[in-house]
Amino acid sequence: MTALQTRPSESAVPPAGTPYDSFTVVKAKNPGRWAATAVVAVLLAMVLNSLITNPRWEWDVVVAYLGEVSIIRGVWTTIQLTLITAVLGFALGTVLALMRLSRSPLLRSVSWGYTWVFRSVPLILQLLLWYNLAYLYQTIDLGIPFGPSFASVETLSLIDKFGAAILGLGLHQAAYSAEIVRAGILSVDQGQHEAAASLGIPRRRQSTKIVLPQAMRTIVPTAVNEIIGLFKGTSIVYVLALGELFYTVSVIYGRTQRVLPMLVVAAIWYVVLTTVVTVIQYYVERYYAKGAVRTLPPTPLQRLRGNLTAGISRVRSTSGQDPVTR
Repeated sequence: MTALQTRPSESAVPPAGTPYDSFTVVKAKNPGRWAATAVVAVLLAMVLNSLITNPRWEWDVVVAYLGEVSIIRGVWTTIQLTLITAVLGFALGTVLALMRLSRSPLLRSVSWGYTWVFRSVPLILQLLLWYNLAYLYQTIDLGIPFGPSFASVETLSLIDKFGAAILGLGLHQAAYSAEIVRAGILSVDQGQHEAAASLGIPRRRQSTKIVLPQAMRTIVPTAVNEIIGLFKGTSIVYVLALGELFYTVSVIYGRTQRVLPMLVVAAIWYVVLTTVVTVIQYYVERYYAKGAVRTLPPTPLQRLRGNLTAGISRVRSTSGQDPVTR
């Protein structure tokens, strides 16, 4: 056997007695990281100590009102407002985004004008305008445009506090959602459109099967931020005296004078709601990451299972047990 026919594994092993045997492996020192960790740990301990030892937080009051019936009812109203306005906002926003990308000058102009107006007017002003719509139009007629009407409904019976909140939040959100959807569509490489067109794929299938799945990778993170903002933004409808979470909390602390504990109750519920949305965001992003990454990021359950397996293997190895041959 010649030297050229030697196995690579045998030729890669260095001979004994080389200078590498005398090298000493020294762990890298990171004094800055340890110092930053110590400072953050001290600050965190101070914050926790203040939360626990300061009696003015009144945690007993917080616990007592956290599951109170009126608070739960306010949380449910907040969830309803957020879900309905998110669906309305993104549905209308998608239509506006497609209009903005249309070749029709009229559609582009209307979409641009809608976005310009609703992003310029403050949300609280829009809510009050919709709530007072009955002053301008006592009835809402259904019929032929500029012709006879077939049915008529009183505006006050159709647009109450909840309806005004839905219209104000939903139409306001549509202006921002339109820009989010438009940015996601524009983020898809133009070559994808050209390749789909060269294959003779219909435009509808191009949008639903090629453009939209890729655009969702850009749309989802920003859209979830908008939904989280909606959860917190629903508190502005207190001007309509609608019984959502913040208005309910303000009524209770106005009656009991327990201002700080009730604000903590509202903060805890807002954190819970946004945490649920964040978890959903993780799984939606993971779903649309298919095809963009070779390996999907592990789910929290998979990560926990992997950490437990690694911990058990480490314990067995330190105790002299081989987890493979055992």
